[in-house]
Parts: sequence; C-alpha cells; structure tokens
Amino acid sequence: MWTIKFDLKRVIMRKKVVLAYSGGLDTSVILKWLQMEKRLDVIAFIADVGQQDELKEAKNNAKKMGAKKVIVSDLKNIFAKEYIFPMFRANTVYEGNYLLGTAIARPLIAKKQIEIAKKYNATFVSHGATGKGNDQIRFELGYYAHNPKIKVIAPWREWSLNSREKLLNYAYKHKIPVPGTKKKDPPYSMDANLLHISYEGKILEDPWKGPDKKMFRMTKEPSMASSKGEIITLSFYKGDLVKINNKKLSPYQLIRELNLIGGRNGIGRKDIVENRTVGMKSRGVYETPGGTILLEAHRAMESLTLDGPTISLKDEIMPKYAKVIYEGLWFSTERKMMQSLIDISQEKVEGHIKLFLRQGVISILGRKSRYSLYNKELSTFEEDNIYNQKDAEGFIKLKSLRFRT
Repeated sequence: MWTIKFDLKRVIMRKKVVLAYSGGLDTSVILKWLQMEKRLDVIAFIADVGQQDELKEAKNNAKKMGAKKVIVSDLKNIFAKEYIFPMFRANTVYEGNYLLGTAIARPLIAKKQIEIAKKYNATFVSHGATGKGNDQIRFELGYYAHNPKIKVIAPWREWSLNSREKLLNYAYKHKIPVPGTKKKDPPYSMDANLLHISYEGKILEDPWKGPDKKMFRMTKEPSMASSKGEIITLSFYKGDLVKINNKKLSPYQLIRELNLIGGRNGIGRKDIVENRTVGMKSRGVYETPGGTILLEAHRAMESLTLDGPTISLKDEIMPKYAKVIYEGLWFSTERKMMQSLIDISQEKVEGHIKLFLRQGVISILGRKSRYSLYNKELSTFEEDNIYNQKDAEGFIKLKSLRFRT
C-alpha cells in the first residue's frame, strides 16, 4: 500500500495583496517586504496615468522580484476626462498655488486597485505612502469608499525602515533593483503624472534654498525659452477643453499637447510651502505647464459667459472643493454635491480663448463665445440708448442707506 506524504504548508494557498507599484525605491522594497515579512503573494499594479516613466522596466523588475502577477493599466484618458477636467471646471487651486496634480491622481489609482483586488480575490491592498504625508489618506479613503472591508497594509507605519539609507541597505541586501546610480546620492523624491511633476526631499527640505535648475523635466528655464513667444487658441465646450488651435483631440492628448506647448515656453513652475492634512508644513516644487494654461484660459472663458453672482458663488465654494480633493475625499457625497453645482454652471461655458505665451508668462489676447454676456452697446462709455445713467442715483441711495441712517 502506497503512503502519500505532502507538506501542508505548500498546499495552503498564500493570501494575496495588490500593491500600488511604481518601480521606485519605496515600492520596490515594499514588494519584497510583503513577500518576506507578511508571507503574501504580491500582485504588482502599475497605473499608467501619464507619468512617462519606463513602465516596461518597472514591469520587468517586479517580475524579477517574484511578483505573482504584474498588471499595467492605461488610465491616461480616464484620468484626463473623469478627474482632471471635472476639477478644472471649478478652477481648483489649493491654498492659492497648488493645482493638485498628485491629489487628483490618487483616487483613480485607489479605485482601480480595489477593482483588481476584487477580480483576483486579494485580501489586502498596499501602498508606498509614508506615515507623514497626505497620500496615505488619499489612497486609503479611496480604498474604503469602494470596499469598506478591505484590509490595508501601510508598511511605512509598520516597519523599521524609516529612512532612505535603511531602504537602500535593504535593497542592496536583497538584490532589489534601485533607481538612480549611487547609493550615497539618491535622486529627488518625485511624483509624476499627466498633469504634473512634483519634487520633494534633499535640498528642498530647506525652504531657503532654491531648486536645482537641472532638476526640471517638463519645462524650459523661462529665461531660456523663445523671446518671440507663441500664440495659441483654446476652444471650450461645456467647460471642458475640446480643441487646441482648432484641432480636436482626446482629453489625454489635449493635456499632453498643452504640456508640450507650456513646457517649451517656460510655463508652470511653482515653489510652494503647503499645509498637509496631517498638520505639518511641507515644501514642494511643481511643474504643471498644461494645467497652468488651462486654468488661465478657463477663467477667461467664464468671465465672458457667466454672470457675476454665478462666478462669485463658484469662487466661494472653490477653496472647499480644493480642500476636499487635497484631503482624499474625491468619492465623498460633499464633493459630488459641489460637482453637480459646478457642472450646471458650465452649460454655456463655450467658445474660444486666444493666449500669448512667452518666457513663463501667459497673456490673454482675445475671447469670443456665442453665449457671451458682454454687451458692447451697454458697456460703452460713449452715448447709448439702453442705459439711463440717472437710474444709478436711486441704486446708490438704496445701497448707501445703512451709512446714511
């Protein structure tokens, strides 16, 4: 009689985790750490949101490190159409400066991550955000919005690898591919997508020291850009950009083209100290060439097609809307409520804006729309038969009543 022997440990299936994997130092170490310390099978999820990194290399590295599956999702057009465009309908700027390039990408990545976890029956999801930053909040609120019962592994809140030096030592010890060339000279901490590139860390941690001009990837140094400048025309429909120089493109292609145009004209650099959701200040340097142009053009389009009270109301809710996105609440009821209000205001935000770009500066040259509220006959300083200037006397009396009594 034959006796069959088997190892129970090998028969038992290991649980799975979907890791938001970028191919950078942090998530590369995390991939190996999840395998070794948590005993999990790792599904590496690479979200292509237009970062223009070497996605093929990241995919190959994940496979070399033993990821059970590597999934690359092309989300560029969804990112532009369903996230960037709705945000720009509100002219969204956080604390007067930040165009929310990182914040707006995280909800999409989190949503897709949960979809993958569901498809492959993964018990866990994981990310590479630190315990000091905003992204941990954005990722995890996105996870719970789509699966309240999902289990989250946030290595930066657990492990003892609490410095870049320790991460590098771990990487070299376990033969993990490391971006950059020198152990003692790591690259800037950088986040890139279709809308922007952000830079943090190293010399930038001192807010008095300026960024290295060689660091920038999307934009020319403004003083080195063409002194002749460039004229472009942007066309809008229901608040969204639809054409550049009368050429219709997909949402992704529109943002990409604006990035190229803005980049060569030195548009879109920002050096910001912002207030993080967790309570500390952080210094970051940003390149958002296309977004900077889009914001300027959209506001100009609204100035022609929206009445004063509507613009005023939009300007009132914008800081709240920006904060909701910054704090990871894209899928919240309050964001959806505000979005509905904003979208209604955009029904007639349609027409053309002519801009002049030169060495980091954007100038509006012209604007026109079939829904224009501008009435030359009414606004003129010359004689007209529409407006009786004597009527202003009664208006002023009523408006000044509280001062006169």
